[in-house]
Amino acid sequence: MGNYVLGIDGGGTRTRAATVGLDGDVLGVGIGGASNYDDVGVAIAQRNIEHAVEAATTAAGVARTDCRAVFLGMAGVTSATDKEHIRDIALRLKLAPPDRIGVHHDCRIALAGGLEGRPGIVQIIGTGSSCYGRTAAGEDWLAGGRGHLISDEGSGNWMGVHAMRAAVRAYDGRDPATPLLGDVLTALDITSIEEILHRIYVVGLSRAEIATLGPVVVRRAMEGDQAAVQIVERGAFETAECVAAVARRLGMADGPCEVCPVGGMLQAGPTVSERFAAAVVRLLPKATVQRASLPPALGAAILALALAGVEVNPAILTRLRANRDRV
Repeated sequence: MGNYVLGIDGGGTRTRAATVGLDGDVLGVGIGGASNYDDVGVAIAQRNIEHAVEAATTAAGVARTDCRAVFLGMAGVTSATDKEHIRDIALRLKLAPPDRIGVHHDCRIALAGGLEGRPGIVQIIGTGSSCYGRTAAGEDWLAGGRGHLISDEGSGNWMGVHAMRAAVRAYDGRDPATPLLGDVLTALDITSIEEILHRIYVVGLSRAEIATLGPVVVRRAMEGDQAAVQIVERGAFETAECVAAVARRLGMADGPCEVCPVGGMLQAGPTVSERFAAAVVRLLPKATVQRASLPPALGAAILALALAGVEVNPAILTRLRANRDRV
């Protein structure tokens, strides 16, 4: 019988794996490349998951065969077919016994970690974005997160697209000058907006490349650039709209509701979290917006412990909190 569980957080930029003992001690952490298979394909996703797991188990000094359960929370996993693809990867890698492999989208583990298993709503604001809520009875709902072409509001990629639009409008003379024009030229390694058509549609731009402009927008907003401020404010409102939609669907809109934002864009500057919180409270006056308690990889570990038949009690949560900065 295994003596630890694996929590895996697979994103569009990197993959984190955490080995966690049955008592809640974090034994080891590993990091791999992107594992959103919509972006990188199944083969590369599998390789990067394996790399993260190998690093986590090696750091912990445990054998891969001793894992009692694994839970994989993966970006881009929304359909039954998506879940089967990830489950097949877990089976090929022999991460855990077949009946103790859990798969869901990354919002599920972000909520489990952010609120330590309590019901509520999580809003991911990273390379992409999505919102997920779950009630005490297990009813859940997802809003947003439908991909960079039609959704991903407020994310790094979304802000990057809007930064390029602002740069073009400023160059054309349709809007006032903005330092985002120079930032876009630098990020795309071009000397003039006249080259942007070729750079985007011939050379090509990946989601990850576009998302690097997100933190630039946040920095410019904090410096007071109005074009950047408008982008950040609109992103905050549109993510808050997703939260409100989930709250209405799950019957949480008229009473106290915990909301937890997570994701890399929150690290770009306090203006993102502050504007998001203000927008949520405008739409849901009784909501409480709070910082995540545990990172998503440890949220996955909480769900893996449940799969292993372990009751996640206060003592286990205390140990997880003590090690959260390692993950």
